[in-house]
Amino acid sequence: MGDMTDDVRTVEWAGDGLRLLDQTVLPGRVEHVVVRDVEGLVDAIRRLVVRGAPALGVAGAFGVAIAMLQAEREGWDDAARGAAIARVREARPTAVNLAAGVDRAAALVGKGVDAVVAEAQAVLDEDVRGNRAIGAFGADWITARTPDRPLRILTHCNAGALATAGWGTALGVVRELHGRGRVEKVYADETRPLLQGARLTAWELVRAGIPCLVQADGAAPSTVLRGLVDVAVIGADRIAANGDTANKIGSVGVALACAAVGIPLVVAAPWSTVDLALASGDRIPIEERDPDEVLAWGGTRTAPGGAEGFNPAFDVTPARLVTALVTETGVLEVAKGETPGRAART
Repeated sequence: MGDMTDDVRTVEWAGDGLRLLDQTVLPGRVEHVVVRDVEGLVDAIRRLVVRGAPALGVAGAFGVAIAMLQAEREGWDDAARGAAIARVREARPTAVNLAAGVDRAAALVGKGVDAVVAEAQAVLDEDVRGNRAIGAFGADWITARTPDRPLRILTHCNAGALATAGWGTALGVVRELHGRGRVEKVYADETRPLLQGARLTAWELVRAGIPCLVQADGAAPSTVLRGLVDVAVIGADRIAANGDTANKIGSVGVALACAAVGIPLVVAAPWSTVDLALASGDRIPIEERDPDEVLAWGGTRTAPGGAEGFNPAFDVTPARLVTALVTETGVLEVAKGETPGRAART
C-alpha cells in the first residue's frame, strides 16, 4: 500500500530514452517500455501507454530530448528535428499540457540536450509538488463544505498517480482525504471506451487501501440522484478561460446530476491545464478515437456489421456546473464567477 509515488513512476528519464509505465496492460501486469525515438513516443502517447494531461506534459518535454538525440544519431537537419518535435506536440489534441510541455522544453533546444532534459525533469518535479498542493487545497475545501463524517466520493476516469508524474490530481484530493480519515468509499466510474476507471483508478485505490466500487458510466448519474454521493471529484485535460472544462467522455452526466441534487462537483487540475487562449469550451478540440474501441472488445466485434462507431474521447462541462476548480495555487469557486480568466487578471 502506502504512497504510490514511492513505487510507481509513470514517466522517467532513462539516460538515452524515456521509461514509461505501460498503462495498456494494467491491472493484469506491471510492465515498462523504453522509447528512444519519436515514432515510438508518438505511438505510446496515441495508444495510451502514457496518458493523463499532466503525465503527457512531462512526456512531451522529454520528447524534445528524444528528438534531439535521434537527430544526432540519424543526421537530421534543424528542419527535420523541428518537424519531429511538432509530431510529439500534436500526438493528441485535447490535453493542453502536452503542447505546453513540448514548448517549454523546445525553448531550450539551442542550449543542448542536457539543458532540455533538466527542464523536462523540472516539469516532472513541479508536477509532483503541485499535486501535493492540489490534494491539500481540495481536501480543505471539501472538508469545510461537506458533512462531518467519512465521505462517499465519486470520480470519473483516472486522475491519479498514473495520470501524472506522481500522487495525482483528483485522486490526490481523495488520497489526502483518506489520510485524514474522511473517506468512506469511492465510486469509480468504469470510464469508456478503455475502462480507465475500472482498470487504473480502481487499481490505485486498492493499492492505497481506499474502499472502492466500480460502476458503469451509465450508473453514475443515478448513484448521485439516489443520494449515495457527497461530492464528485474529477480531473481535466483542458480548462477554458471561462471555466468550461474538458474531461473524459461521461463527465457531463456526472456534472448534471451533481447540479440537480446540489452536491459539489470539484475539478482538480494543475494550472498548466488552464488554457487562457480559449475563451470558452466550444473551442476546445475534441479527440475522436478509433471507432473499433466502441464497436469491439478484446479484438472481438460486439456491434453488428454495418454499424458505425462514434468515439469522442472527451466532453466539455459548462462552467456553470463546476462548483470549484482546485489548482496548486488554491481554489476558485467557478459557479460563483471566480473563473480562471478573471483570476488571472486580478
